[in-house]
Amino acid sequence: MKKPFWNVRARLLLTLGLVMLPAAALIWFGFEHLTSIEREHTVQAAIQSEVHQKLAIFDKRLSERAYELVDPVRLHFPSPLDEDVKEKLDKILAANPWATCAFIFDQSTGTVLRLGAREAHNPQAVEAMDRFSKTIHVWFSEEGEGLLLRMRRAERSGDPPYVPYSPSQDVKEDYMSMLFFPIDAAPKDRLVIGGIMFDSQYLKRFFPEALNAIINDPGDHPKGDTHLPAVIMLHYQKDNTPVAASSGWDGGPPEVEHKLEGAFPNLLMAIRYPGTTIEAITQRFLRTSFIILGSLSVLLIAGLFFTYRSVTKTMELAKLKSDIVSNVSHELRTPLALIRLYAETLELGRIPTEGKKLEYYRIVRKESERLTALINNILDFSRIEAGRKEYEFRETNLPALVRDTLDSYRYQIEQNGFRYEEHISDDVPPIPVDREAIARSLLNLVNNAIKYSSSEKYLAVNLYRENGSVKLDVVDHGIGIPRAEQNKIFDKFYRVCDPLQHETKGSGLGLALVQHIVHAHGGEISVESTPGKGSKFTIALPLCSGAGADRTSGSKAASEQPHEVGA
Repeated sequence: MKKPFWNVRARLLLTLGLVMLPAAALIWFGFEHLTSIEREHTVQAAIQSEVHQKLAIFDKRLSERAYELVDPVRLHFPSPLDEDVKEKLDKILAANPWATCAFIFDQSTGTVLRLGAREAHNPQAVEAMDRFSKTIHVWFSEEGEGLLLRMRRAERSGDPPYVPYSPSQDVKEDYMSMLFFPIDAAPKDRLVIGGIMFDSQYLKRFFPEALNAIINDPGDHPKGDTHLPAVIMLHYQKDNTPVAASSGWDGGPPEVEHKLEGAFPNLLMAIRYPGTTIEAITQRFLRTSFIILGSLSVLLIAGLFFTYRSVTKTMELAKLKSDIVSNVSHELRTPLALIRLYAETLELGRIPTEGKKLEYYRIVRKESERLTALINNILDFSRIEAGRKEYEFRETNLPALVRDTLDSYRYQIEQNGFRYEEHISDDVPPIPVDREAIARSLLNLVNNAIKYSSSEKYLAVNLYRENGSVKLDVVDHGIGIPRAEQNKIFDKFYRVCDPLQHETKGSGLGLALVQHIVHAHGGEISVESTPGKGSKFTIALPLCSGAGADRTSGSKAASEQPHEVGA
């Protein structure tokens, strides 16, 4: 009969293929995407963009702190029409030591400029302010209307109504900055602009304090920012010498720079990350991403592999279990056929002598015992799988037990034409064992020797004492077991894949049961085998083991867990 194309294995491979192909495509796409990111410096550009955004926020916060100083002063600026305008400006400067100069420009009356108490007695400062007064008079006369319109428009939209100004300075000079603003007390129909200048000495304290407060405030960092420990500093556009810096600035080269657009023009704000760089951060991100993707890929491949192995083993186990019925049927057929044959012969009364009748009765009894042993194997395996197998340990004369067991099987040995040798030592002391279980183990080994000895039919059973243990050998000159298979033959349902055994039926449970029984007695089972020359199975039971120390006559010990069968 032709096998169907879409068998179970083909469907399994197709299913795994449908999973593996998308998984492989996903892994390839992930690595290709990361390689593309690395090649095009996408992550580095994204980090730099994020840092630019951060610096823009810092610039805004720095300007807001300056506006907080100027706002209450602007609201109290006098009208240029007031007779005591100079006195009012002097009071404003005296009440705000952070300001070094205040002025009011009126297109109709001119400019009123006042210096703070510290600068008023400095001839150089007075001379500089006179020059500045003339400069702003010319400037505001030409562009004042546009500046005032711009400031009023910002005020109506809710933005700070200021225009910053900082004269071009030499790098060695102290930084100077002032803010221009509209005066609420001035007549609306006149071009009037007020202004106030920050004291350069005050800015030397203001900048570091403001920068430290800004960089340590989590609210001043963009959403999603990793918030790596960073330091910032302010410097002139044409020189990297810091005008001011936050704590921790170590003088290294800045990573990203931003031109200030708020209250302090002509300055750049620079940022860097101590102990690292944006390029290093990028490489670390990519390296971590490659490691994570590689690990997930390995786990995915391993998961698919183990899934395939598990499903394959499950399928094989299911097939082996389904084969038990046919295999066990073959195992049971021989004793049943013999029992039926000799029973019918006895029933028909065709036996001429009493001696022959006794022989037939003996054959029926022994085949019945053999049949019982086969059924007990299956029942024992069922109990082991369910975790309910128990052993009854009794002080037992092993030589007598081995002889009795072999005598009951001798007819089967002789019928198969085996040359049989028996070497049983009588100096083996009694030890606590489950008589039925040990007998079944011996019969399973003998039965295996008979089944797998096709050419040279030789069987030997040896019982002897050695190195503090009792050893039971079953030797044959059969087909042997390849070395690679010798650790697997004790697994349940496992049968050696040898073409010479193809026609030999069996359930694959015998050696698994033997191993379970031996382990339950605290012993070990081993095999020595050469393909084509035969095998020797050895059961070693301890004379004085912890396993049997508390096993008194009639006591029962629970079996090992079912997953240990064939371990």
